[in-house]
Amino acid sequence: MGKRIKLALAIHNHQPVGNFDFVFEESYNKAYLPFLEALERHPKIRLAQHFTGPLYEWIVQNRPVFLERTQKLVASGQIEVMSGGFYEPILTVIPQRDRIGQIKKMNRFVQENFAYKASGMWLAERIWEPNLPSVMSEASIDYVVLDDSHFKGAGLNDDDLYGHYITEDQGRCVRLFPIIEAMRYNIPFASPESTIDFLRSRATDDGERLVVYADDGEKFGVWPETYEHCYGNGWVESFFQALEANSDWIELIHLSEAAQQQKPLGKIYLPTASYREMMEWSMPTTAIHQYEEFEARLKQEQLHDRFKVFVKGGFWRNFMAKYPEANQMHKRMLTLSRRVQQFEADFGQTGAFKQAQDLLWAGQCNCPYWHGVFGGLYLSHLRFAIYRSLIQADAILDKLQFGQKEKWLQTDVVDFDSDGLDEVIISNSKLWLAFSPGSGGALTELDFKPCAINLLDTMTRREEAYHKKLRDAANKYESGDHEDASIASIHDRVVSKEEGLEKRLQYDWYRRVALIDHFVADDVSLDGMSKSSYRESGDFVNAEYGSEVEKSGDSVRLVLSRNGNVQINDHLLPVELTKEIKINASSSAIEISYRVRNRSEQTLDCWFGSELAFALLAGDAPDRYYSFPGKNIDDRRLRSHGETTDVAELSLTDEWLKLKAEIALDAPARIWRFPIETISQSEGGFERVYQSSTVLPMWKLNLAQNEVFDSKIVLSINTL
Repeated sequence: MGKRIKLALAIHNHQPVGNFDFVFEESYNKAYLPFLEALERHPKIRLAQHFTGPLYEWIVQNRPVFLERTQKLVASGQIEVMSGGFYEPILTVIPQRDRIGQIKKMNRFVQENFAYKASGMWLAERIWEPNLPSVMSEASIDYVVLDDSHFKGAGLNDDDLYGHYITEDQGRCVRLFPIIEAMRYNIPFASPESTIDFLRSRATDDGERLVVYADDGEKFGVWPETYEHCYGNGWVESFFQALEANSDWIELIHLSEAAQQQKPLGKIYLPTASYREMMEWSMPTTAIHQYEEFEARLKQEQLHDRFKVFVKGGFWRNFMAKYPEANQMHKRMLTLSRRVQQFEADFGQTGAFKQAQDLLWAGQCNCPYWHGVFGGLYLSHLRFAIYRSLIQADAILDKLQFGQKEKWLQTDVVDFDSDGLDEVIISNSKLWLAFSPGSGGALTELDFKPCAINLLDTMTRREEAYHKKLRDAANKYESGDHEDASIASIHDRVVSKEEGLEKRLQYDWYRRVALIDHFVADDVSLDGMSKSSYRESGDFVNAEYGSEVEKSGDSVRLVLSRNGNVQINDHLLPVELTKEIKINASSSAIEISYRVRNRSEQTLDCWFGSELAFALLAGDAPDRYYSFPGKNIDDRRLRSHGETTDVAELSLTDEWLKLKAEIALDAPARIWRFPIETISQSEGGFERVYQSSTVLPMWKLNLAQNEVFDSKIVLSINTL
């Protein structure tokens, strides 16, 4: 008898909370359905499949026949069903009770819909931390699949990867299967024969070696050009035929069978890790450039293949240091999770509590919390879905706590975002607000509960490492050096969805939120401000403010103040700035009273403005627009760019959300408006994404010594 080998295949199909319905539809038609049809044609092809909860829910509601067809393959033993966190969270960064709850929710779904008890799980983004075995064990999980680089990081080599290992945390054990990287990169991009050759080179006389392939199902039809490659050109059909033709020496085996039939290769403790690209993406941009330079040097010296396992990037949690927006969302989720836990003893058996808990879990879906080759954090509709789930859950808990009472008001001074500085949190039945005295006294979150939206859910424009690839590709194209349009891994593609995107790369030096206090000279233009290329005269943006919170009856007053400086010509003029925020119980209006006092002997001659951001999802939609009562503007779109003078009131309307944000000024101002748009990378290539609309009321100051300027902004958020 010749040499033999065992092969375990696993496919992970994923759609996140809040993805567009047409994306579900396209993915279903291009990947999930044709792959299922191929499995039906080839009953000897056995594999494990994992679907994330949001995708299961879409299938149940929209394609129940697909579920029935899958049930038949599960019943026949062709498909093994894998569990996982139902809403595909990064388990390591959500509370323990939510980790176990999410896995058990998926276990129940699998049992109820497939009459199958899942023993293995898919770990979102294969993000591993050493405390996970006890979590998995408590949730009745026996095995998990991880990248082989995780194991190499613990000191193993290629020959040590053909089987499984056992690990533990606090004596609770779980089995770990290494995913062979060569298989992950070959399938489906290389020919089926190359995979057969790889397996042949690893086969042994006893046939006990196990090769594991596990990867995204979207690679089979959804990734660019793969639908034609996999089904039009017949790659999937050829691959399945090749496995069948070599079934005398390639034994297809389920992971659960391997876990029971094969002894562990040994015990191992893996370091914190994810797949190599993820760890690279988590680093700061400058570090990524250095990382890429070092990798290129290793390849040049022909050392990369030998030593790449020791070339490690960062740590997933650093996405929350790299992106304050991800950190804000994550800490909002943690705040809500603690609140859910507090309510469990009294309300745990109620339908309302269970709904709030499920919405919390939906708000833990991982995709918008990080960014790499996939849009993730930069995709506003995914962030919107997370905030919507969290805010809806919070509103349910409000009802449990306060009943039908509308007039209530809560304040808290706490280090909400875990940066070592306290934030001020104010909430009532309509609003949930977070102010950051340590960072310009800015308003960093504005949740409007009736529409379940964070109106400050925007992105700051920052340099990403891949922007260099965009510039380089544009330069190559202009020089006539066009690249070959072959089937390539998504990690290797440089495609732009729009001409001239490299010319739109602009970077902000402060976080784009609200109540950002600007002092600028006469020569600062709207264009310079919108591109963040202007010179700021004051030292108030990003600076630390003093804060006082006073609650009186049905209102709360937050006073933020700073004694700073404004540069006029070559002189630094001391300036005292106070902004007082007042919130009333049951009101959705925010009153912001500004006072600027010139503490210099010289005249304070400049412009003062308070920047506001409004994240309303669509910049070009005709049902989302600006209004300036009594004024004519050429372009009402939220993506528009312009100046309107002598304005006392304006509004932004979103008819889709049925929301209107109105701004009233007691001192008429010059209004600058412009969009915040980012250039990010996604599966389809580089794209421009509308993030928010900036509104900047500005007043001309000409203040003598000790003279003051007072103004009030009333921001009212209402449903239509």
